[in-house]
Amino acid sequence: MPDNLPYSQACENNKDYILAVLSRHLSEPARITEIGSGTGQHAVHFTQHLPHLIWQTTDLSQNVELLNNRILLAGRNNLPPAIALDVTQEQWNCENPTHIFTANSLHIMAELSVRKFFAGIRKNLVPESMLFVYGPFKYQNEFTSESNARFDLWLKARDPESGIRDFETVNGYAKSAGLVLEEDNIMPANNQLLAWKKQQPDV
Repeated sequence: MPDNLPYSQACENNKDYILAVLSRHLSEPARITEIGSGTGQHAVHFTQHLPHLIWQTTDLSQNVELLNNRILLAGRNNLPPAIALDVTQEQWNCENPTHIFTANSLHIMAELSVRKFFAGIRKNLVPESMLFVYGPFKYQNEFTSESNARFDLWLKARDPESGIRDFETVNGYAKSAGLVLEEDNIMPANNQLLAWKKQQPDV
């Protein structure tokens, strides 16, 4: 493996579990926008096993060059170069995604950024599109494990605006964006994979 490739052991540990859920929902050709693609390991893995998907990776502008070290090395037709995208911006730099995926991002974002993320989802997803969010959550303000409680303290010590989000709050933002929860999948290492679908507009 080249030395300049970003790497996450967590991605290696969870990629097959996430793939199993995505495979159930994404059986038709589609364009996926991944928000906060990080190391690119998920994108490379998913496009290998789901070749009918075009997977557009994104990250903050300062992270795109490093992310593209892995994306471009993969040399895959359904995995174009990563682009810069900031969810706090009014206009998202993404081309008509069929579905949106993000992993381990909401607990890194500030609360305002989480709200703006869902405002962007409302604008960028059309009816029947899916939103997939992987990561840790609290339920009724309770952590699902002691390790998540410790992780939350670590996150807040690093950035007081970050932290593990309440499912009920996040689901409320999703409802405001026109989404309905389809699945809440329990995943390894005390994480969840939430799947929402965009509703048809009222007629």
